Amino acid sequence: MQGSTVGARIYLLQNDKTYQIFKPLAQEISFDVELSTVGCGMAGIAQLSEMAADGGMSTEPGNKAGAAYGVGYCNAKCPRDLKWVKGKANTEGWTAISSTSGIGNNGACCNEMDLFEGNSISSDFAGHPCSSTVTGLYQCSGSDCGTTSSPYGGVCDPLGCEYNPYRNGATTFYGPSKTVDTNKKFTVVTRFITNTGTAAGTLTEVRRFWIQNGVVIQNASFNGGPINSMTANYCAQKVSAFGDAPSFQSHGGFSTLSAALNRGMVLSLSIANDPVTNFLWLDGNYPPTSPATQPGVARGTCGTGGATLPVIGTDASVTFSNIRIGPIGSTSFAPA
Repeated sequence: MQGSTVGARIYLLQNDKTYQIFKPLAQEISFDVELSTVGCGMAGIAQLSEMAADGGMSTEPGNKAGAAYGVGYCNAKCPRDLKWVKGKANTEGWTAISSTSGIGNNGACCNEMDLFEGNSISSDFAGHPCSSTVTGLYQCSGSDCGTTSSPYGGVCDPLGCEYNPYRNGATTFYGPSKTVDTNKKFTVVTRFITNTGTAAGTLTEVRRFWIQNGVVIQNASFNGGPINSMTANYCAQKVSAFGDAPSFQSHGGFSTLSAALNRGMVLSLSIANDPVTNFLWLDGNYPPTSPATQPGVARGTCGTGGATLPVIGTDASVTFSNIRIGPIGSTSFAPA
């Protein structure tokens, strides 16, 4: 991979024409991660998105490629840099932002659950709901995509309710030679807890465990308190503590996210850089114009310039392996 934008995305298929659909309510997903070479300004991402199982072939007359060719991607940031949206080339209004990337008039929106976004410095997991009218891939344009002046006014929540240990005050928890040592392989366990304990219930909590060297590591707490998982209470407290926009709540919060997870989502695995923000929202000070001492601004130890491709080169890689899904407690030895 060469050029000023670096990235790759792959999907888990059920067969050669259909994506594997995940319905994780009252279940857990676990996988191993190795990303010691992924530094500032890049991220390895394991993400669930409410994509069509066939990549849109059955509903989009112009789509002759489908899941076999990785078509139909969407997320809650309503990306407009996709070359292909809803069965059509995204060429109208296309404006280059680098030698290999640009944005068109149309974006691809859908509900999103980030199981893991991270590099060797920082990581998070996050839920991103869309308005209740959005099921599956929604093609946005104009204000529906969110705008610079109103980034949270679109049909989906680009901010999300995210859980970043460093941002939440646990600055020695994740990173090289820290509690979760990113110099070595580790296991990520994500549990989707419902109000009834069954898949028929409604999502109330997303719980995270880590496993490394045969030891279960409880997730870092929020600001040193008793909260260490993603709940409606955590999402509200984060808004209050950091002054974040209540975008997660205004787009339906846990109720909308739960309905999307119940309908089913597609797993994608990727590595990417970020030519717009250098992933400072993940691993540095963001917004970069705010003082690092302001609560919620510091998300990691990376500098305000992020990383540059000559430094990263093509040596950065992430490996996701041993991907498992099943009832709570079945894919790992973390306590139920």
